[in-house]
Amino acid sequence: MPDHTRNIRGYKMKPNPIFSRRHFLASAGGGAGMLALASLLASEGLLSRVSAAESATNPPSGSLNPLAAHPGHFAAKAKSVIWLFMNGGPSQVDTWDYKPELEKRDGQELKGFDKNTGFFTGQVGPVMKSPFKFAQHGDSGAWVSEIFPGMAKHVDDMAFIHSCYTGSNNHSPALFMINTGLAKMGYPCVGSWATYGLGSESQSLPAFVAMTDPLGRGLPKGYSQNWGAGFLPSVFQGTWLKPSGDAIDNLNRPADQGDKQQRAALDLLAKLNKKALAERPHEAELAARIESFELAYRMQLAAPEAIDVNLESADTQKMYGIGDKRCDHFAKQCLMARRLVERGVRFVQIYSGGMENERSWDGHQNIKDNHSQFAGETDTPIAALLADLKQRGLLDSTLVIWGGEFGRLPIVQTGGTGRDHNPHAFTYWLAGGGAKGGVHYGSTDEIGHKAVENRVQVNDLHATILHLLGLDHTRLTFRMNGRDFRLTDVAGHVVKEVLG
Repeated sequence: MPDHTRNIRGYKMKPNPIFSRRHFLASAGGGAGMLALASLLASEGLLSRVSAAESATNPPSGSLNPLAAHPGHFAAKAKSVIWLFMNGGPSQVDTWDYKPELEKRDGQELKGFDKNTGFFTGQVGPVMKSPFKFAQHGDSGAWVSEIFPGMAKHVDDMAFIHSCYTGSNNHSPALFMINTGLAKMGYPCVGSWATYGLGSESQSLPAFVAMTDPLGRGLPKGYSQNWGAGFLPSVFQGTWLKPSGDAIDNLNRPADQGDKQQRAALDLLAKLNKKALAERPHEAELAARIESFELAYRMQLAAPEAIDVNLESADTQKMYGIGDKRCDHFAKQCLMARRLVERGVRFVQIYSGGMENERSWDGHQNIKDNHSQFAGETDTPIAALLADLKQRGLLDSTLVIWGGEFGRLPIVQTGGTGRDHNPHAFTYWLAGGGAKGGVHYGSTDEIGHKAVENRVQVNDLHATILHLLGLDHTRLTFRMNGRDFRLTDVAGHVVKEVLG
């Protein structure tokens, strides 16, 4: 059970003298209703607004809205994040980390190779060259695989980190590691930490949104734990937009109730609850319940408009690839992501691929077919997203991230023409949001097996993301069970070389 005295962004909350099972369940259920509580109570004279000059590390003790927007620890380069998650583990040596040595040594056995490096022991084959051609692009001369013709046009806006590594060769713990900083479930993800530290600029939309692959078993392993708030208050967890049907459940007004009727009912409830709240001013559950009705009312108007890509011009939809069967689903999600950050949503994460091998970047049997398929689904939409953000003046304030949970081995997995998991090396790139375009940081060995120069662990990547958002990863803490937790645990340093 978490301590009743908590360290929230560096300050203490007053202990709650009553914390029964009933209170716990009520708090958990009402967490989402706290989203815009401050604005509601302020309009009713129950709460003064938070001064914009007050720091995230020292918010007023009377503030009841955990998602009210506030500054970070220092000036931010990025206001929002779009994380393009290539679920399953894309191969660095077939995408962004060009290794001509693989072609020279194709078919050769590697002496002393650790046969337990991959996930499938005993399936270690010889060196395998990339089935894709590479070419240099942009003023920076970045080497890019032929499977990314669209993204290749934007390499001068990308900061590449070629020397990432992680601690697990299994999808589930590796997913937890890249999303939460620890290779086990139950901890807050990056999006939750970001919204916990900064709040939201929209009081009518979720602060943190997750989207997943609509085909096959589209959820990543670990399910919603990948965008969960862990021990942080539940208001900071990601809102999952369902890939089919209604994106958000129970969003529409009942068919037998008009707007005036609904507004009158809410006004009456607010009046009654205001009286009850005045009698019990410390009843946070009641305050959350009040706002849950108001938030649902506002979202009825804001959410459908924000996620309706049909409101965009035909040219914009075509640029993203909407209507192209190969990439239509991911194209809609990328365009939706732009619309969301444009409206103040802080953090958006989009998953390409789900749990099944044929529906993820997990190319064990045939790396050529697998990566050709998923590059075909994502290249045009991502290239359009970068171009669209840039021409709208949003790329400077939006940090776009590309990568998966680990890389793949430079050898063939016996029994096919694919590659096994590789935790020792993988590539990430950052674009916009203060990232320095056209730079390449770190490197792997001559065949792309291990990160060897300027190695970047997951905690370092997280520290860098938070830094671009104006947050010091060592100061963004939450006290639980007598310990101050943070996203980067007890490690992490900012990769300053990729900062603009």
